[in-house]
Amino acid sequence: MKQRFVVVAAAGVLAAVLPLSARAQDSAHQTAEAWRIIPLAQSSLVFARDGSPIGEIGRENRTSVPLKSLPFYVPKAFIAIEDQRFYEHDGVDVKAVLGVIKGKILNQNRGGGSTITQQLVGYMHPDIIDRSKVSGTEGISRKFHEQSAAREMERHYSKDQILEAYLNQINLGRGWYGVDAASRHYFGHPASKLTLAEAATLAGLPKSQPYYDPIGHPDRARERRNLILQKMAEQKFITQDVADRTKLEPVVTAANGGMAAASGYFVDAVRQQAERAGLPVMNGGYRLYTTLDPTLQRAAVTAIVEGTNKIEAQKGYKHLTQALAKGNETDYLQALAVAVDPQTGDVRALVGGRNYARAPFNRAIVSKRQPGSSIKPIVYAKAIEDSVAANTIVPDTALEIPLLPGQPPYKPEEIDGKFWGAVTMREGKPNGAMTMREGLIHSRNMIAIQLGLRVGMDSVAALAQRLGITTPLYPVPASAIGASEVHPIDLVAAYTAFANNGLVVQPRFITKVEDGNGRKVYERPPSTPQQVLDPRVAFIMRDMMRDVAERGSGTAARKAVPDNVPIAGKTGTTNDNVDVWFVGMTPEIVAGVWLGFDKPKTIAKGAVGGLLAAPIWGQMIGHYYAGRSSAGWGPPPDGLVYAELDRDTALPATPGTMPDRRYTEYFLPGTEPTELRDNPWKVPRWGPLFTPIRVTSSPK
Repeated sequence: MKQRFVVVAAAGVLAAVLPLSARAQDSAHQTAEAWRIIPLAQSSLVFARDGSPIGEIGRENRTSVPLKSLPFYVPKAFIAIEDQRFYEHDGVDVKAVLGVIKGKILNQNRGGGSTITQQLVGYMHPDIIDRSKVSGTEGISRKFHEQSAAREMERHYSKDQILEAYLNQINLGRGWYGVDAASRHYFGHPASKLTLAEAATLAGLPKSQPYYDPIGHPDRARERRNLILQKMAEQKFITQDVADRTKLEPVVTAANGGMAAASGYFVDAVRQQAERAGLPVMNGGYRLYTTLDPTLQRAAVTAIVEGTNKIEAQKGYKHLTQALAKGNETDYLQALAVAVDPQTGDVRALVGGRNYARAPFNRAIVSKRQPGSSIKPIVYAKAIEDSVAANTIVPDTALEIPLLPGQPPYKPEEIDGKFWGAVTMREGKPNGAMTMREGLIHSRNMIAIQLGLRVGMDSVAALAQRLGITTPLYPVPASAIGASEVHPIDLVAAYTAFANNGLVVQPRFITKVEDGNGRKVYERPPSTPQQVLDPRVAFIMRDMMRDVAERGSGTAARKAVPDNVPIAGKTGTTNDNVDVWFVGMTPEIVAGVWLGFDKPKTIAKGAVGGLLAAPIWGQMIGHYYAGRSSAGWGPPPDGLVYAELDRDTALPATPGTMPDRRYTEYFLPGTEPTELRDNPWKVPRWGPLFTPIRVTSSPK
């Protein structure tokens, strides 16, 4: 008796709901356009230099695909769970609605009863059909409008057209719309290559994308998938045997959201570059080909993540860690890495922070930070360009530099608070003195400041500008040790001149862009190298920075890179241990690593570039070169003078000079030691047909 009452009651309610009643007709104008299938927002796809996908750009991550391009079981999986009578109804499934009403009367949960067509109407026209209204008079009114529009849609479009629009429209979680975007991100391939298990997994997401997310909740996703597989078998879309075998498969998702490397910061930079070129990539439909090397990018991301986690795990670390940060908190240690091809300017890797999803601010490009001692190679390069030899003796003593009248004098400090040149220069040199080379190797501030004053800080600033530093290098003594701020990518690009015999290149992100029809609409050739530094000066500076890596403040970087790969570089640390750097180079890559806080503060007592940034740089470059070889630096430029010196005296080596004190120094002609200059027969020179053998020690 009760059951009969329920059926009669349900039929009565159904009769009131399903017809296009007078009330619905009065508001029909509200749904006049809701039946139309409208063009869907598309995304532009971004590819690495090897053609692998690295990201999408657009208001919605979607690439629409034809229904006929999909395996037959992809649409069947959605039909089986969302609308099993899809091919039978006129847009509204009367049986499903009756079941919903019956379920509500019996206090049973029977779902919403909306067909695929109704869902599509709501998804495509949320301004007209508000699917968030599910109860009360507003919910009933919404249902009227939705049913009316669904029936109208079915009168204007075929079932396949509706199904195709639905599969391309639907939100399948994590901001991925349509089956193709979802397939690429969840499983690493386009929807045309979906397996049956993967198709059923995607079909489970409309019920609740977060709850059945196969990345975050694979067990839940598997349970939902298996339910769908069973329904597909019951509805004769697949056999029971196929369903049973497929149920045994694990839920496997692709790493990095299906991308070749985690590249959010790089993709953001690509979007900005494309928009500056006048391409409306946010409107979608473009294919952007870039310079990114996925192998190096993955190495950079891994080194940043592991290196910063290690720092935060150190005993006594006092700041908020990323692991304990909540919500939108980003006041934890940040880091960046940039790697550039010194021959072309191609940006091979770029990481603008530790967590793009939480903190998308691109520190590698947008931020301005003090470079500390990593600016010193520019100061030294200007000094060598002005005929100051690398073996020149410079006092390593306290300085007091007058500034403007009425201002206290500038009293720079060393990071260790000491002046220890005398330890290095033992035989007959003034107390507290060292060579330029030793000053760079050990990153002595007093040496760099005196060199800057000697050549003129305005001249140093001019050289920095030629090298591509776009921020002002203020012509004050403190700028010689990195007080003026720089964009990190500018500093890295400036170092390409040292790796490239004085030729500097500008960073390039995009190689070409194609529209939806495959037509090339933009192309940028490799950067044209600009000669901004004498090749001989660049060579001397690179050799000095080789010493920095081999026996100075950058040894942690050298240890992490295979011995057959030559490296050179410079550490950097700012006042109060706020910013730490290592900018270095191999013949194929120039790269920089920075660590610090967005709101500058001390990282930790004793935090310096050589201890924090150099190991991360070394890990990144070391992983990249694992199993690779390096071409080497190539022959030195013509016109260099070289001589074997005694490291302790900065004078020509004698028969009594011990092997561990011998090293080869390089000079611009006329700057070599006087005793050699007086006897030109003793001075070897580089020439086009002569490549001498360098005699160097193996430093401890």
